[in-house]
Amino acid sequence: MLLILILALVVTALTGIFILQNAIPVTVTFLVWQFEGSLVLVLSLAFALGIIVALLMFLALTLRKKTHL
Repeated sequence: MLLILILALVVTALTGIFILQNAIPVTVTFLVWQFEGSLVLVLSLAFALGIIVALLMFLALTLRKKTHL
């Protein structure tokens, strides 16, 4: 468990360093929606969304295991 925590911290730190080194302005287009902002913001939002999705999937798996007991 400690190894997983350390690995998660290392990945988070490396992601943070990568995000901070990419501070150029970018345009994100999705269908008819368009957003202009810093690449730092776009990468941070994508990373945070990935964490939220992973936590929700973990929560669903945990709840599913508890209901089958």
